[in-house]
Amino acid sequence: MTLGTGPGGLLEVLVVDDDVRVARVNAAYVGKVAGFRVAGQAHTAAEALAFLEGAQGIHVDLVLLDHYLPDETGLSLVRRLRQLGHHTDVIMVTAARDIATVQAAMRHGALQYLVKPFTFAGLRAKLEGYAALHRALEGDGEAGQDQVDRIFGALGGASAGPAELPKGHSALTADLVREVLRGAEGPLSAQEVAERSSLSRQTAQRYLKLLERTGRVRLSLKYGETGRPEHRYDWV
Repeated sequence: MTLGTGPGGLLEVLVVDDDVRVARVNAAYVGKVAGFRVAGQAHTAAEALAFLEGAQGIHVDLVLLDHYLPDETGLSLVRRLRQLGHHTDVIMVTAARDIATVQAAMRHGALQYLVKPFTFAGLRAKLEGYAALHRALEGDGEAGQDQVDRIFGALGGASAGPAELPKGHSALTADLVREVLRGAEGPLSAQEVAERSSLSRQTAQRYLKLLERTGRVRLSLKYGETGRPEHRYDWV
């Protein structure tokens, strides 16, 4: 996996779906997510393979791949790509929801699996998770356990899973707060978390309290010479 190869470091995405209309909608969704660019669209496995082999002169970072294609299945295409030495990342985007297909997708190296029908928010979450994985993999050398955990957790969502988050809370925002705290050298105030995550102080405070209640964040008090003690947060 390399950094984005598109203009300005954008991640190039090939959208593969046999339904032209669906492919167009998915491509429009991708175009709305910061950091991504649609490299092209394909409607058969043959078209997708030709594109990935450089017929258009564009290196593709990620393929959004349907399973039901007219000439072969998406999983069959993934197997063929790996045999040919193509290591382009794949997220399955398909109506196939049987466990055997999901397991096969995992075994053949699909990074994520998005079941149709889905919303823009659903696809955006997968793409933002993929972008987080890219950030976690930046740089060379060896990885400590902390970095390994970030790499393996990047696509898996936030530390507070969807089942644990109250209605109106975003798993991605919770994960962003988590990454700020994990990367800090010591406890941070809500204002410091807000500045490092580009969130408002109110939002940062809300998620810090949520993560503290679930036991993932530790709250401590810093007493100054005057006034109320400052609340400080660090990752457990």
